[in-house]
Amino acid sequence: MSHSGPAEAVGIHQLGLVKDMAVEELGWDEDVDESFRQAVMEIIDADMVEESAEAVDAIVLWLRQDDGDVMDLLIDALTDLGPSGFLWVMTPKIGREGHVPQSDLSEGVLAAGLSLTISASVSKDWSAHKVVRPKAGRR
Repeated sequence: MSHSGPAEAVGIHQLGLVKDMAVEELGWDEDVDESFRQAVMEIIDADMVEESAEAVDAIVLWLRQDDGDVMDLLIDALTDLGPSGFLWVMTPKIGREGHVPQSDLSEGVLAAGLSLTISASVSKDWSAHKVVRPKAGRR
């Protein structure tokens, strides 16, 4: 049996998202996990934004192997992120189309001057990886 259930919901609630947070979504495509997206929007009690004129609290970045250089995508994402904000980089799980090897993700995060803190299984097909600015850069 491979349906979303309580185990997935636990992962979503570990994301550190709360009501009224401004969350931007990047890299959306038809392959994303809609139940995950809906759960995020329920938690923040709003829609995720595609572009923001103001700094956002968090970013959900859907990332696949063929989307481009991990470092470049992360640096581009940072332009909209507030100083204390964080990113959740969503990657297809091992064996799924578009899987990003952990080494590629880690290397891109490091090259962008960021830190990879935790990873969580949030759906059947996607893993979430929390990426933050180094502590010295968060004020």
